[in-house]
Amino acid sequence: MAALQLELFNKERGELKEQLDLCASQQTSLLEERDELKKKLDDFIYYSQQQWVYLGGSFYYISSNKRTWQQSRDYCLQKRADLIIVNSKEEQTLTRQWQDNMWIGLTDREKEGTWKWVDGTPLITSYWGINEPNSFGNREEDCGEVRLHKFENNWNDESCDVQRVWICEKKLPQ
Repeated sequence: MAALQLELFNKERGELKEQLDLCASQQTSLLEERDELKKKLDDFIYYSQQQWVYLGGSFYYISSNKRTWQQSRDYCLQKRADLIIVNSKEEQTLTRQWQDNMWIGLTDREKEGTWKWVDGTPLITSYWGINEPNSFGNREEDCGEVRLHKFENNWNDESCDVQRVWICEKKLPQ
């Protein structure tokens, strides 16, 4: 009788240990999820307070002063963002709301004629203006800008040393 009780006790103890291990694993997952959500909330609060514009999962900062393309990108990187990667019609529409020529995160500095975004992805959908990109007058025009804001297709290649306003994008994690 005592042997049977001991066997039942050990079986129950094993089942309780499995339940405890499962609860500990679930607790770890919930803590990780909580931390991830807290970081998202902290980012949302930070960028909202800094007057960034929220649209479709990203925050955008539109500068009021002018810098070169690289200086603009450096500013964005300091803010844990980067120059905008225009990968939707909504983002292209956003860039057209301002009247100044504006840097975007597009360049062919690495290889002439091979346009890439700042994250290294190749350009697929584009909004180049008529006869652009063209390296006008045999100038080195390796950086992308938005200009002629009344037209949807308004991108231009420009010398990276020209000073423009710019737009940063901070993608929030999904």
